[in-house]
Amino acid sequence: MTAAELHVVNETELDRVEHWRAEELIRAGYDASDAIALAARHDIDLHRAVELIQQGCPYETAIEILI
Repeated sequence: MTAAELHVVNETELDRVEHWRAEELIRAGYDASDAIALAARHDIDLHRAVELIQQGCPYETAIEILI
């Protein structure tokens, strides 16, 4: 496998991870556009983002805390 082929595999895996993260955030109650933006931020803890909403944190406050 060449370096170029390896790079494509990594991008595909990253895309899959971000897609999964976005789906989890949408399932938790985030708007799709916010979920996609949050999913792309790997410095944001997915579990914390979900917990904030599940624990009744207001939506706008959760976004502010995470970003």
